[in-house]
Amino acid sequence: MKYRTYPRSDVSVSAVGFGLWTTSTGWWGEKSDDDAVTLLHEAYELGVTLYDAADTYGNGRSEVQLAKAFRDRRERVVYATKFGYDISSPGTEERRGQFELPQDFSPAFVRRALEASLRRLETEYVDIYQMHNARMAQVTDDTLWELLEDFKQGGKIRTYGIALGPAIGWLYEGVDAVVERNCPSLQIIWNMLEQFPGNEQIKAAYDVDADTGYMIRVPHSSGMLEGHYTEETVFPENDHRRHRPRAWLLSGIKKVEQLRFLERGDRTLGQAAIQWLLAEPRVMTVLPNVYDAQQLREFATACEAPELTDEELARVKELYASNFGMEAEPPAFKGTMSRETVSA
Repeated sequence: MKYRTYPRSDVSVSAVGFGLWTTSTGWWGEKSDDDAVTLLHEAYELGVTLYDAADTYGNGRSEVQLAKAFRDRRERVVYATKFGYDISSPGTEERRGQFELPQDFSPAFVRRALEASLRRLETEYVDIYQMHNARMAQVTDDTLWELLEDFKQGGKIRTYGIALGPAIGWLYEGVDAVVERNCPSLQIIWNMLEQFPGNEQIKAAYDVDADTGYMIRVPHSSGMLEGHYTEETVFPENDHRRHRPRAWLLSGIKKVEQLRFLERGDRTLGQAAIQWLLAEPRVMTVLPNVYDAQQLREFATACEAPELTDEELARVKELYASNFGMEAEPPAFKGTMSRETVSA
């Protein structure tokens, strides 16, 4: 495992992290808390120190799982969690899939949310505290950013940032968080198949020499870049990918076949997808979706695989620029995608 430190901070994280949405939400199949703790312990033994949770994942369940796994080694791990959704609203206990809860970023609500997360995590501080699916209103809210800085000065959190997507809070939410706020941590979706708007959000940090470190989610494009899907692939009933259109599966398979050149005897395609991300020095950690121990070992050892060569990186860039020789599909985003929207 390799480790990276957020710019101008003492927050050091493993280059491969662990996102607890797979263990706590049921969107990738049901797992017991004991199953989750076993996976978390295995991840730790493989060198993983960054664990990304959210109060809304399983209505607090992901944070409880972290406490069960690491209460006896809290100082050795890095907790990232999120806030902004009202998980106590009526009916949230029955929430399934990706139905969005009401959001609340008022100071009183955020203070309560932080204290509730600290109780569930059984800790006195959160290492990385993130606005969950922030909109432009939160990016421009001076009071909210001042509150996060107060939390940091008071020792309640070590650093803070924003977690964006999918599709909620998108291009300019990320760009302006970097350019206007020098956002310490920005979590985005970015991978070899889905480079927009991530390319622009990372470029923003270079444009203004920001101190932003990036946390990458969905590095395998919902499993596509693991290289195992075929035209016969059928997802389980309780798997969120089952609800995607078949065209997503078929076009993705064709694109992945053009990336097979990245596979080697000492590097799987899934590891290459992580190495492609880590080739960007501003990426602090990559959060692959982990379903089982075998997959965990593959991803956690990605840093031991050969790095992508300049030639390989250039070829990926060319393939993406041509949309892998396929007709482009019109994108559908919910976030702020134009400056006209920002100024409206």
